[in-house]
Amino acid sequence: MLYYALVFLIVGLVAGALGLAGVAAVASQIAWVLFLIGIILLVIHVARGHTPPVL
Repeated sequence: MLYYALVFLIVGLVAGALGLAGVAAVASQIAWVLFLIGIILLVIHVARGHTPPVL
């Protein structure tokens, strides 16, 4: 998830450098949403911890 956020961030930065403000805005919004989802999933994963399987 964070990988895709980084990809969209780079796309947004390149689009912004090329003067494509609309594309840059959309890409940065997508990157922000994916980053938040990734952080939420990380917090859930850490909070649950690792429990051994029940046999």
